[in-house]
Amino acid sequence: MNTAHPSSRPAPHRAHWPTGLPQHLTLPETSLWFNAEVSARRYPDKPFIVYYDTPVGFARFKDEAERLAGHLQQACGVQAGDRVLLYLQNSPQWVIGYYAILRANAVVVPVNPMNMTEELAHYVADSGARVAIAAQDLLPQLLPLHRAHGATGPDALEHVLVATYSDYLGPTRELRLPDFVTAPRQPLAGPGLHAWADALAAGQAPGPHTAGPDDLCVMPYTSGTTGHPKGCMHTHRSAQCTAIGGMQWFGRTQDAVMLSVLPFFHVTGMAGGMNGPLFLGATIVVMSRWDRDTAAALMQRHGVTSWQAISTMVVDFLANPRIGDYDLSRLAGIRGGGAAMPAAVAKKLKDLLGLDYVEGYGMSETMAATHINPPQRPKAQCLGIPVFDVDARIIDPATLQELPPGETGEIVVHAPQVMRGYWRNEAASAEAFIDIGGRRFLRTGDLARIDEDGYFFMMDRLKRMINASGFKVWPAEVEALMYHHPAILEVCVIGARDARRGETVKAVVVLRPEHRGQVSEQDIVAWAHEHMAAYKSPRIVEFAEALPKSGTGKIMWRTLQERQDQQDSTGAKP
Repeated sequence: MNTAHPSSRPAPHRAHWPTGLPQHLTLPETSLWFNAEVSARRYPDKPFIVYYDTPVGFARFKDEAERLAGHLQQACGVQAGDRVLLYLQNSPQWVIGYYAILRANAVVVPVNPMNMTEELAHYVADSGARVAIAAQDLLPQLLPLHRAHGATGPDALEHVLVATYSDYLGPTRELRLPDFVTAPRQPLAGPGLHAWADALAAGQAPGPHTAGPDDLCVMPYTSGTTGHPKGCMHTHRSAQCTAIGGMQWFGRTQDAVMLSVLPFFHVTGMAGGMNGPLFLGATIVVMSRWDRDTAAALMQRHGVTSWQAISTMVVDFLANPRIGDYDLSRLAGIRGGGAAMPAAVAKKLKDLLGLDYVEGYGMSETMAATHINPPQRPKAQCLGIPVFDVDARIIDPATLQELPPGETGEIVVHAPQVMRGYWRNEAASAEAFIDIGGRRFLRTGDLARIDEDGYFFMMDRLKRMINASGFKVWPAEVEALMYHHPAILEVCVIGARDARRGETVKAVVVLRPEHRGQVSEQDIVAWAHEHMAAYKSPRIVEFAEALPKSGTGKIMWRTLQERQDQQDSTGAKP
């Protein structure tokens, strides 16, 4: 049974709670799969997925997921609780494959499609998966881990179900599609490889669905920035929490049309772009790769009403000189997270479309959001307020004592969407949690402060701090300020060694195309010195053609920092 956990602590954010919403969210006592059954019965012919211009109705979606579940069980030997890798770009097959795994009472292990063979080997070995669902274009990366193709030992994959994106691609109207999407199906050679189309055609019926709310459902892996990625154990209940909560927070209904371009392998896209819409019976418009013109065309064609995006996507979208050519009038909401939206970009969005960018905050360990801005009263560059049943606090990371509003400390959360722990890693699980007043809180490793209204503001990742002459500099704050420069498209702030100050502030900058050759690195240094305190103003600016990004589009500051540390240690120039 679900019960709320009210806190006796002052909660000023409740004064700004979305109108008409209760503060407690009663969660279903069912698995995620049951949502597919309900929506298929309610809206059988309505499109659940629109892949570019090709619709897949709810009834077809459920039927194909069941047939694939039967194949996984009967042809691949998948049993309840088994982990199954899901290794594709966003596509109908990603969604159908995910729910087929759940229908088979198994556990989804979503994998970043950018991962290469050595990285995949960790997921296979750590999760114990013996079966994978993979895209045709990614199969070469997976085959070295497949037993029939030479892999040995207990960690080899036994079966791979291979999907071809173009199987779900009907006629399109002058859309620019990636080659890997339009590529025809290729023949498969060797045992243990199963074509998606053949698995569907076999029509094998699955056994009974027995998974319940407290069974494992999905195991997203952390980014691995501090070591090997760790599997976050989520149950059907914790996945339901963010899927349903995110939809209700924004008042979405079954008639919503959502652009699902955030990667499904990441919890934000999984909860907000797939699981939540399925629960509602809403329609998702799916792209396999981000393209700003294609995104705008799909918004216009299919009447997209809401879009979940990270800030870097919105920056690129608004920088399109053809943005005014598209009818985006039905777009009623844009939400996102991952990195703060620069104020200058948020203003452009407001001016162009009349919309606020409503930011939220979450992580793999919490199956997406624990904090979201109230849609009727968002604050810029803000994580938002704790959502349904979330007890979030700020503590001193050293003493673990709770800090008062206004002081910077580590976010800790107690909430129904928090993972059970890390898969097969008791030591890491023990380090991730602390007890406060008899309640289990997750240590997020993120530094934030709370304002007088109870809103949370990110200061930075724990340890991502620059100490310049004793002054603490938070790179995220400097980045937000630098986005006000009209020539800056993207920026990442890191620390560089300085003989006098210990560390100094360095900004790696991508200029807007029209400003390249017109603005110098020293011009940016001078501008920054005029627009922020001297101790946080970048003393060094380096221009780059692009910034490294993860599969979810986040700027990989750690990669740049490690590169800088290497330069500092060797004396090499960039």
